[in-house]
This record gives sequence, structure tokens and C-alpha cells, in this order.
Amino acid sequence: MNTRERFPLGHLPTPLEPMVRLSEAMGGPELWIKRDDQTGLAAGGNKTRKLEFLIADALSQGADVVLTVGAIQSNHCRQTAAAAVRAGLECVLVLASEAPPRAQWTGNLLLDDLLGARIWWTGSDDPVQALAAAAEAEQAAGRRPYIIPYGGSNAVGAAAYANAFDELWAQTAEGASLPFDRILFATSSGGTQAGLIVGAKAVGYRGQVLGINVDKTGGHLREVIGGLLAPTAAYLGLDLSIDPKDIHINDDYVGGGYAVLTSVEESAIRQVAQTEGILLDPVYTGKAMAGLIDMIRQGQIGRKERVLFWHTGGMPALFAYARDLTGH
Repeated sequence: MNTRERFPLGHLPTPLEPMVRLSEAMGGPELWIKRDDQTGLAAGGNKTRKLEFLIADALSQGADVVLTVGAIQSNHCRQTAAAAVRAGLECVLVLASEAPPRAQWTGNLLLDDLLGARIWWTGSDDPVQALAAAAEAEQAAGRRPYIIPYGGSNAVGAAAYANAFDELWAQTAEGASLPFDRILFATSSGGTQAGLIVGAKAVGYRGQVLGINVDKTGGHLREVIGGLLAPTAAYLGLDLSIDPKDIHINDDYVGGGYAVLTSVEESAIRQVAQTEGILLDPVYTGKAMAGLIDMIRQGQIGRKERVLFWHTGGMPALFAYARDLTGH
């Protein structure tokens, strides 16, 4: 697969591991995990891959400050702040919230502060408009801003996950016959899923690439992902025709909504922690794993299948949910 210029940030390739005890606990299928929680940048996560491409693009444009937007416990914002430090850039994070008291800065927000990011609180303002206003303020101050969209989900960022699929392909002993019936992960801003679909198409993977929606309605998210496919392939110099039917999204596990922890996600987090010693997060991977477990119980995933769970990170957010997780 063709590649574009990258600014090295991640510990790649990330491990590919069997989840033997969880598989036994579920009575099948054979479960594996791709450990993108181990990318290494400020507690890791999937955005590190995207930021290798995005930071390289920012540097090529002569930027001296990067700006992005996210929720108060955004994994993307935390990793963007760390990537900016590594590249010698300033960082402005536009967080969609009122500023909490400093004593309540925990999880990803604490790490944002430790990494030296400047925070622009949106309050009740529209986050996209606030991001544009923050960029204008940086430019007015004589700096050269580079805007990274929500989740790093544009063609530049998504291209990193096309490459990630190529990495997975190389890791499998069977090479051209990737031994997973389906690959499952949390999907929200759409860039990771778009990249994986492009990568799967490029290498000829015939299994299912399935996103468990943790946020938007499936219709809107499907449009976002669909709109990223052709630009991502073009960015990588790939001549691909991708059928919209290749966009597989399960909307059944949004639960209480984005970043709302319920007993379902807590149960999945505890089960994986206590069978595999692997930490999931309340916002993304906990919901996706809850979906995987329920799909197995409902018979939607066969007991004889081989399934890969792509761990996209997010562990620092656990600390922001300590009261919910402990019942105190």
C-alpha cells in the first residue's frame, strides 16, 4: 500500500493477541485483540496513528500551533496535545463544556493540562464555531494555525487506519487469507472505520468490518464514513471502488448516549479486566465490548467464528468515572 509522509509518534506495530480466558468464559467464539491502546503516546490510543499523518501535514504547511475540538474527556485531544509537544508545536484544545473547578480536573483533562495545552472552553457555544473562532484568534496573534477536525477524522487521518489494516494483514500468519471472520471496534467520528474499510478493500479482506456506534445515529455516521472513503483512497493513491454496503454499523449499544456509563458497559469493562487484565474505557471500548459480548449471547456472532476486537484506547477516562465505577 502506498504511504504518505508521517511524523513518527507511535510504537508500531501494536500487539495482536488472543483473548483465551475471555473466549473460554463466553464459550466461544475465538476472540483476539489488536492493542492500539499500546501505541505509546501519552497513554496510547488509536488517534496516535492519525496524528502521525496530521502532524506531518501541519509541519509541511508551516504551522506553529495545532487546534482541535472534543469532549471534556476526549482521548483525541489528549493525544493531540502530546503529539504537538513531540513536534515542537503549541496546542489549543477546544473543549465542549463549561470549565469545571480545577479540583475536578481528572482523567484526560488532567493530562491535557500536564501536557501544556491551552484550553478554550465552549460553554454553550457550538463547538465547530468555537474551533473556528479559536483559530482566528491564533492567526490574529501572529501564529500559523492548523486545524485538526473532531476525532482527526478527515482523509489525512483516516489514511492512517488504511495503513493499520495493512499492518494487521502482515501480522497474520495466513497472509492473504486473514483469519478473522469479522473485525469489531468502537466507531464515533468515523475516521477509524473509514480507514479500516479502505485498508480492507485494498488487501482483499472478505470478512466484516463492523463498527459499534457509541455516539451518533447510524444514518448520519454512515454518511460521514461514506464521504471519507473516496478521499482517503485517493490520498493514498489507491484506485478503489467501495460499495456503501461495506459500511457496517451496529447502533444497538449506544445505551445512555455518548460518554454515559451504564451497568452494561461497566460489566463489560470488569469482565475484560478480570479475565484478560486489559483495561477498557467507559466511552468507547467499553460500549464496543458490551456490544460484542451481547452479540455472542444473542447468537449474532457464531460460537465457531474467529473475531478480532480492535482496542482503540481510552484508559485515562476511567479515572474520571471513578464514582460511577465504584458506586460512590
